[in-house]
Parts: sequence; C-alpha cells; structure tokens
Amino acid sequence: MKQIDLGNEGINKVILKLAIPAMLGQLVNVLYGIIDRMYIGNIAQIGDIALGGVGVSVPITTLLTSFSYLVGVGGAPLLAMNLGARREDEAKKILSNGFLAMLVLSIIIPVITLIFLDPLLLAFGATPENLVYAHDYMFIYLLGAPFAIMALGLNQFIICQGNSMSGMKTMLIGAIINIILDPVFIFVLHMDVKGAAIATVIAQFASFMYTLIVLLKKTQVRINFGNYDLKLIGRIFLMGLSPFIILATDSIVNICLNSSLKNYAGLDANMFLTVSTITTSFFQLITMPLLGISSGTQAFISFNYGANNRDRVMHGERNILIFAIIFCTICFILSFLIAKPFIRIFTDDPIITEYTTQSIQIFMYGIIPLAFQYCFVDCLTALAKPRAAAFCSLFRKIIIISTTFIFPIMMGVMGCFWAEMISDVISSTVSTIFFVIAFPKIMHRQLLVNPIFKRKKESD
Repeated sequence: MKQIDLGNEGINKVILKLAIPAMLGQLVNVLYGIIDRMYIGNIAQIGDIALGGVGVSVPITTLLTSFSYLVGVGGAPLLAMNLGARREDEAKKILSNGFLAMLVLSIIIPVITLIFLDPLLLAFGATPENLVYAHDYMFIYLLGAPFAIMALGLNQFIICQGNSMSGMKTMLIGAIINIILDPVFIFVLHMDVKGAAIATVIAQFASFMYTLIVLLKKTQVRINFGNYDLKLIGRIFLMGLSPFIILATDSIVNICLNSSLKNYAGLDANMFLTVSTITTSFFQLITMPLLGISSGTQAFISFNYGANNRDRVMHGERNILIFAIIFCTICFILSFLIAKPFIRIFTDDPIITEYTTQSIQIFMYGIIPLAFQYCFVDCLTALAKPRAAAFCSLFRKIIIISTTFIFPIMMGVMGCFWAEMISDVISSTVSTIFFVIAFPKIMHRQLLVNPIFKRKKESD
C-alpha cells in the first residue's frame, strides 16, 4: 500500500493528499444519514412525520459516533507522533490499546442506549406522533452500532499512517452499499423506516470489515494484541477529549434545539422538527468535510511535531487554514443556489421549504468563521494539547446551548436557528485569539523530548 511521506514531501502536496480524501470520506459518511432521510421523507403518506422521527434519532447516532472519535482521533495523533520520532514499537502499543478500548466501548455504549432508548428519544424531542418511527429506526441501528463505532475509529489509525485513500474507501464502500440497499428495503420490500436502518447496518458492517483487513495486513503499524496499559488508554481518552466533546455535545445541542422548537412552535412542532432535520442535514454536508480537512491533516502536524520539524508544522497549519477558508467560502456562495433543490429531495411541502430555506441561510452566515474554529482546535489536539482544544470546543457548545434558549424568547421560533450562527461567530473569534497567543509559545518550546508517555513540565 502506497503511503504518503509525511516528513519529506512538499507541504502543499501532502496536505492535499491528506485533506481531499478525508473531506470526501466525511462527505460520504454524512450521506449515510442523508440518504436514509431522503428516502424516508418520500415514503407515501408517512414521509414528513417519519422524517421528523428519524431526525430526532440523529443526536443519538451522533453520540455513538463521538465514542469512535474519543479513541480514534485520540490515538491517531499519538501514533503519528511516534512514527515521526521513529518509535514504531510505541506506535504498535498505541494501536493495540486503542483497538481494545474501542472494542469495549462499541459493545457497552449501544447496550446502555438500547436499555434507555424510548426515554432518550423523548428527551431528544420525539413527539407522540413520530416516536414509533424513531424507535423502529434506532432499535435496528443500535444492533449494528458496534460496526459503525469500530469502522470510524479504526479508520483514523489508517489515515494517520499516511494511507488517506484507504481511509476514503472505508466510507465509500459503506455509502455505495447504503445507496443500493435503501430503496430495496424501503420501497421494494415495503419495510419503510426499518428498511432504512437495516440498509445502514449492512453498509456499516462492510466498512468495518474493510478497516479490519487494512489494519491487519496493509499498514505499516498493524493491529496487534497485548501490551495493554490503562494509563496509555487514559492518555488516548485525554487526547480524544476535544473531538469527543464536539460530537457528544452536539447531542445536547440537539436536545436544546428540539426542546425550544417544541416550546415555541406550538401546534407546528412536528413541522419545525422536520425543518430542523433538513437544515442540519444540509449543514453537515459542509461541516463534516470541513472536519475532514482539519482532522484529516492532523497526521501531518503530529508526525512533524514528533520529528521536531518546526517549520513544516507552522507552514502546514497556515496552509491547512487557507484551504479550509477557501472551502467554506465556496460552500457559502453555493448555499444560496442549491438550498431549495436540496430541500426538495426531502419534501415538496411549500411551507416547510420556505422555513427551511431561511434556516439554512441563517446557519451559513457563520460557516467561514468555523474554518478557524475547526482548524485551530484540531491543530491543538495534533500538538498533544487536549485540554486547550477541549476548552475551545466546550466554550462553543456552552454558547450555542445558552443562545438556543435565550434567542427564541426575543425572536420567536426562528431564534432557535439564529443561535447556531451567532454562537459560531463568537466561539470562532475566541478560539482564534486563544490560538494566536498559544501557538507561538508551543512552537518555541522544546518539541517532543518524550511528552507522549512521560509528562514533562510542559502542560497541556
């Protein structure tokens, strides 16, 4: 398997080789949910209600995904740093412990979620009308959730070794299978929402099998067993804290958003839940590829940090940010052209279309500042500064949650959507100021005496 030379190839060339497949991989990952929602929204008679029900389940699937990032994005930078420092034995130990941690979490978390499924769905905003659809979808999804968690988490250990194309293929395999099977199970076999969930589970299993084969046979550092170390697992969890917070608190944000929509939309609650589902689906089409840029290029930052290549780290982060800004600017312009065609994929209802168009445009006003937020937070994680990254991530979510409850009081139901945009601008500004101050200090310290397994005076 051809591997990117993270330490010697041209900086722009490496960044593009890492970022583009990671972007496409995250885009394909989003398609899992969007394809399901697209077909569900077009089911005769029950489409709009069922779509709202599946939309309520999205925070739970996001929460499950966050555990794959806790281990995958937590362990991948550590593995890359050790490869940069030419400590392959330590890199193998990280993968061994990461695999064990992910295996345990992928079993325990879905089981706990199954036990409390209906109370969770109600807490996340399900209504009496759409609860049955949310339950049917999530019950089947949770049976296959271990495959989804393992596939996403293990994929990070593939990408961090410079195998970005294999990382993209992981997502692509699952998406293609899902696209093929969704209409078969939903419409041909008349399984409706349950059919969408079954198609997703099969697709995720295929992705998991691919990652397992790659990490057992084709990467420089391969899955091995033994050398288990609880302290190292704790270090992996600490490194993955920021991406975990980003995704896990998305669930809390969705609870708050759905709660506010139900409180302020009154009899139109089901309609606005559908508006929210379509809006967040559109927004994820941009934010997940943006996450691909920032997290997919962590391997470059971590490897060169481990190899003590200061100039490559500094120039690389600058170029990653420029790439992210260009991407977000293009998406901002396109959003005004493609919002309505995107909405019509889900529904033909003119009222839903009008409100959703407004909410998408509101969300997109804050997309360019998010380029700074994502790039700086993921760079801090790649530099083994998990506490700083977690602070920036958590600050953003606190602002979003606060404004989601405050804005509707002043602006009515549409204030729920303005909360996201205002929060993105405020938090991105704070993160940028924090990073501009912290980054030069990090770069002027002694880079990597042995900070991975022995805590030095340098704090996180």
